[in-house]
Amino acid sequence: MAVSQKIKLGLLQTWADQDPVSNLKRTLQLAHAAADQGAQIISTQELFCSQYFCQSEDHANFALAEEIPNGPSTQAFCELAKARGVVIVASLFEKRAAGVYHNTAVIIDADGKYLGKYRKMHIPDDPLFYEKFYFTPGDLGFRSWDTRFGKIGVLVCWDQWYPEAARLTAMSGAQILFYPTAIGWHPSEREKYGEAHHSSWETIQRAHAVANGCYVAVTNRIGLEQPVGGDGIQFWGQSFIANTSGQIITKASADKEQILIQEIDLATVDVTRTHWPFLRDRRIDAYGDLTKRLID
Repeated sequence: MAVSQKIKLGLLQTWADQDPVSNLKRTLQLAHAAADQGAQIISTQELFCSQYFCQSEDHANFALAEEIPNGPSTQAFCELAKARGVVIVASLFEKRAAGVYHNTAVIIDADGKYLGKYRKMHIPDDPLFYEKFYFTPGDLGFRSWDTRFGKIGVLVCWDQWYPEAARLTAMSGAQILFYPTAIGWHPSEREKYGEAHHSSWETIQRAHAVANGCYVAVTNRIGLEQPVGGDGIQFWGQSFIANTSGQIITKASADKEQILIQEIDLATVDVTRTHWPFLRDRRIDAYGDLTKRLID
């Protein structure tokens, strides 16, 4: 039997206003509170430093971006990680160069060392989710990082709909898939589509846990954001953690700021992958067409 490897995860579900300084300060305070509760790996929601600015195509919003790892948010979290002995996953708007920006997550080890970053690979372009205007698709591929408390993989929001992304990240050794997220309803569509959309979102990520025998940890934001007027987006919160069999073992509220703390046992990853050997039974000789857009 695998030796127990129990650790605690902390997901920071919160809201955002239009002041990046106050958003960073509040998120750092939540991270400290999560550490006080025993969290060893802590994840922010997507683009926590600002409201979800992709509701419009506005060049002024590029001023919200910062360099990685030398920007203020990465440095602040490196200091926190070192002081509290925790691993951090923080989602940021990255300025790589003039005209090249990314939706990026930084990974920081429990000694404060910056381990690297993941750049969001799948970039949506839907009403009020105009991300293609802002973000260059990621070019760092799918990977995982060895941290003090386990091997973790990070994907971001729209990536969560793609089983290929979860599979490749798991294949790199990830025991936990983190998904910093900003997703919600258009208020006018909630009554008709809300339940179905939320169920689909939850189900696809639970399926990634099942198919890959790993934990899935999803941090979403809350609140109604109307940065450009109109109906805005009602973010649905409900951050959650699913176990290696896809069951949701803890879940946050739909509308309250919350630090979601959950103990997990990484030994379960090995047990699950041994008893449900999906990775063993993959027909890698037959999957070449996955690199095509469609099969004619």
